[in-house]
Amino acid sequence: MTEPSHPFDASKQPHRRFNPLLREWILVSPHRTQRPWQGQVESTTALSEVSYDPSCYMCPGNKRSTGQANPVYKTVYVFDNDFPALLPQGESGRINESDLLLAETETGICRVLCFSPKHHLTLSMMALSDIRAVIDCWAEQFVELGAKDNVNYVQIFENRGSVMGASNPHPHCQIWSTATIPNIPLTEQSTQTEHIKKTGRCLLCDYYRLEKNATTRIVIENEHFLAIVPYWAIWPFETMVLPARHVASIDELNSAERDALSDILKRLTTRYDNLFQTSFPYSMGFHQRPTDGVGHPEWHFHAHFFPPLLRSATVRKFMVGFELLGMPQRDITPETSAEHLRAVPDTHHL
Repeated sequence: MTEPSHPFDASKQPHRRFNPLLREWILVSPHRTQRPWQGQVESTTALSEVSYDPSCYMCPGNKRSTGQANPVYKTVYVFDNDFPALLPQGESGRINESDLLLAETETGICRVLCFSPKHHLTLSMMALSDIRAVIDCWAEQFVELGAKDNVNYVQIFENRGSVMGASNPHPHCQIWSTATIPNIPLTEQSTQTEHIKKTGRCLLCDYYRLEKNATTRIVIENEHFLAIVPYWAIWPFETMVLPARHVASIDELNSAERDALSDILKRLTTRYDNLFQTSFPYSMGFHQRPTDGVGHPEWHFHAHFFPPLLRSATVRKFMVGFELLGMPQRDITPETSAEHLRAVPDTHHL
């Protein structure tokens, strides 16, 4: 007599999920959420309460480490990174030894964008009009840098918090523009191109509709955007921000969509802060079409948030062991993460 089969329960059983954007599988182990933690405990970072710090390299009027003085700016402020990872020009060269040892010149332009003159603010605590000014500046920088002959991709990203490598607490992000398309956007371009060739539809438009109908992974939404915990999320409280309309890059967003993006960014980062009542660290960035002068109907503009915190303000997720040698793994399911984020309010706890 055969044993009765038990239905598969993804909320309780170990399983793997496929990320169609990166063509990668991840391991989900929901039964491990109860394991005790005796590992590293992070210190919490208190929010600054000063709107101006005379020792901050980014505050208005202060001198940066190079000796150059910032203007007394009143809104957003952009400047070329004083210690850029890339240089605009370089002697062209290439190394190729048996197709195993490869190197070639890479050029680009790196900039810093200060969100506000006020030292103590974060996106979660900024006014919607001030976040809108940041979005407009992102769009302007995308267009300006993307028009340069030696730039084929513009990567906008924010590292928030010292645990994510931010070297300065002043509200800011970085913009790296590169001559070649970086690995991850290049993979996303390939998967989106393949999907549109196969189906005649946009991959992320299809995914938007699936998540809109499912609702279980939606954190917040408005008329023009969804913020979701992706079905294939790796980080415990990872989210993706998706526009409803098919646009390839941030400069294509109209005024109403930019206002809606301001709303989503503020509400999402507020919920992050409220989850563990801390200044929630993350790396955030936008993925959008290359600026190589070629039409890219396959690209659907979107943002990724990768926060490291796992179960409290002091316990973080580490990518080690099996993750480095085998495949990414998570304990708490994406559906549970979305439920936790939905349960906290949009009003900041401070």
